[in-house]
Amino acid sequence: MDETIAGEVIHVVEPADHEDYDFEPEMASLADSRYVIVCRKGGKPSWLERIAAFLRRQPIEPVTLVADSAAEEGTEITAAVEETTIAGVYDVSEFR
Repeated sequence: MDETIAGEVIHVVEPADHEDYDFEPEMASLADSRYVIVCRKGGKPSWLERIAAFLRRQPIEPVTLVADSAAEEGTEITAAVEETTIAGVYDVSEFR
């Protein structure tokens, strides 16, 4: 079942750079020849949202997306995703 995730891209790992990272075996097989995109779920928070999250002691949730195409760091994306067996990691079916 597809889910939609919106988020701000924090970091992108290109397929050629995978050996520079210590991926778990399951993550390495999932990310094989694909882009690994780390996002701040919900998009870029305003200063007010950051202060409120700090005071409520609710951290901003990061998510990891595995996609066939790249995304640029600092941009906000919306993607149709499917959950994987790895917690917090999603397989992108399409960017919207």
